[in-house]
Amino acid sequence: MIIMGSDAEEIAKLRRNLFTDFEMKDLGGLKYFLGIEVLRSSKGIFISQRKYILDLLVEIGMVDCKPIDTPMQVNHKLKMVEGATLADKERYQRLVGKLIYLSHTRPDIAYAVGIVSQFMHKPQEDHMEAVMRIVRYLKGAPGSGIIFKRNDYLKVEAYTDADWADNPNNRRSTAGYFTLVGGNLVTWKSKKQKVVALSSTEAEFRGIVKGITEVLWISQLMTEIGFPPQSPSQLKCDNKAAISISENPVQHDRTKHVEVDRHFIKEKIENEIIELPFVRSEEQLADILTKAVLK
Repeated sequence: MIIMGSDAEEIAKLRRNLFTDFEMKDLGGLKYFLGIEVLRSSKGIFISQRKYILDLLVEIGMVDCKPIDTPMQVNHKLKMVEGATLADKERYQRLVGKLIYLSHTRPDIAYAVGIVSQFMHKPQEDHMEAVMRIVRYLKGAPGSGIIFKRNDYLKVEAYTDADWADNPNNRRSTAGYFTLVGGNLVTWKSKKQKVVALSSTEAEFRGIVKGITEVLWISQLMTEIGFPPQSPSQLKCDNKAAISISENPVQHDRTKHVEVDRHFIKEKIENEIIELPFVRSEEQLADILTKAVLK
């Protein structure tokens, strides 16, 4: 059990009441919980799953495997192939399940894990090889994780992107976002879209909607705990066409199929809840590496 709060007296009272009714032991400051390691220093709080990764390597006999630099091949095009050799379904599902849990502190594998998790029902050998590649990538840096620094601001920022029609089986796009509060990474997600996008702009557009929804949820949560946003949140996107459509009040025939999304985004921009600046793809990646991530 983890007890958190800003009132030391109330925490002490709760602890006494728990000790009265249950056999419990106070383990002090949080250091390890459900496979997640927590380290504190003058720089901030660092969380990782190093031991969890090392235990996984031992379990599957890959302690001595050769590390690799990336969790997935570029332009992998993983798909279901008719007549391909099947992999061990139970082993595949168990491995992917562990990788999904590792995604809690390793946003760098979120996209790759999202891809391999799409084949849980009938995994093939190519899919198992992709899973093993993720494991080899983790072997290269098992101690990586996320650091939370105490900065002097609480601005909410988000980045969104989409890979148009990347699924070779049904041509659905994969979109993703990550959000930062005060320069610290707090949420991230990569997921295949539910409908086929007719253009890269539409794929990016739907990704923006998911990103804004997440920003609104975080802003509401911060307001409830006493830290309401003092300025519009920024959601950065690398698609100028999607930004233009979001800000343009004129309806276009080619955007009628995403008209509801367009009005949703436009409303948040007009109410000065969201700002939608353009950022180049390479700059977006640089910001991710600088602000968000793995140490």
